[in-house]
Amino acid sequence: MTDQRELDRRMLLGAARLARRGHGGAEPNPMVGCLLVAPSGRTVGWGYHRTCGEEHAEIVALHRAQTHARGATAYVTLEPCNHLGKTGPCTEQLIRAGITRVVVGRRDPNPVASGGVDRLRQAGIFVDVIDDLPEVTSLIDPFAHRVTTGLPWVIAKWAQTLDGCIATRTGESQWISNEASRKCVHRERGRVDVILTAIGTVMTDDPMLTARHVRTRRIAQRVVIDPNLQILLYSQLVQTAVEFPTHLVCRESMLDPNDPKQSKLIEAGVTLIGMASDGSTLELTPILESLVERFDATNVLVEAGSGLLGLLFQQRLVNEAWVFIAPKLLGDEEAMPSIKGHQTPLLNDAIGMKLIHQCRRGDDLALRYRVDS
Repeated sequence: MTDQRELDRRMLLGAARLARRGHGGAEPNPMVGCLLVAPSGRTVGWGYHRTCGEEHAEIVALHRAQTHARGATAYVTLEPCNHLGKTGPCTEQLIRAGITRVVVGRRDPNPVASGGVDRLRQAGIFVDVIDDLPEVTSLIDPFAHRVTTGLPWVIAKWAQTLDGCIATRTGESQWISNEASRKCVHRERGRVDVILTAIGTVMTDDPMLTARHVRTRRIAQRVVIDPNLQILLYSQLVQTAVEFPTHLVCRESMLDPNDPKQSKLIEAGVTLIGMASDGSTLELTPILESLVERFDATNVLVEAGSGLLGLLFQQRLVNEAWVFIAPKLLGDEEAMPSIKGHQTPLLNDAIGMKLIHQCRRGDDLALRYRVDS
């Protein structure tokens, strides 16, 4: 039994590695991987959910296995769906293929698609749920967060010096991290649904916020929180809005169809999104909710300064942090910290995070954290 349990866990981890290949294509569906293993121990089929609307991981694996699927065990990172959807229920396909056992890495949090485990058991298939593998369960976290809260999975990204600065006292930040680190960021830009920033970063850095010199799997929506529509018409975001979707989130009271600047922004391809506001600032939760409603966004990458980052952390809206630490020291008390706006008199009041991945990018250190809920 111990050997079987260890085999099951190893196979689920293999299915998880497959699932990650779908990042940037599967969303807003979850990333899912599947392995089919014959009684002899030979893998006869494999698949992952490549693109939303296309076949699910189980179906891809069954196509590869053909008749060899009969009598096999299916290792699936997520409970097979039990509803029609766009591609039909995977449970019925597994039953018809003659699968005798299914090992599931996590139950489906979506009530519309759940129930697969029960359906398979009703059909006489043995089902085991092994949901204590973080490498497997974490795959579904962004999807689960969206369907249960109505909010996207927020990834805060920044590059900092060893002493925690993201810019000098004059605002210079290009470049703290090295080219290898920046390439990682470009790759992630080509996989997320939305890249979110604030007008302060736009005015200081004039960023493009596009994925360049990497393989892109989707073109992210570029969203700028700009309450008073301060963006300059000659900024790179505005100048490239026809090619890369660009949206400005402003106070609803700012919208004026007769305003010449707004007309030029719209002519340039920029979309203006008005949000209700009691003052000069905008509430962040409604903005994030609107990203789900408008773009079906699952993953939002935040590339902004310490002000917006600080607010997002303060309001517990950040799910993940991606930090690039460069071997540089500023030692300047007026340099820009990674986040600001917090008063934390006690260490117990600090925001806790758990390290989930680390690697070197040249002399930089890339760290990925999950934020404690």
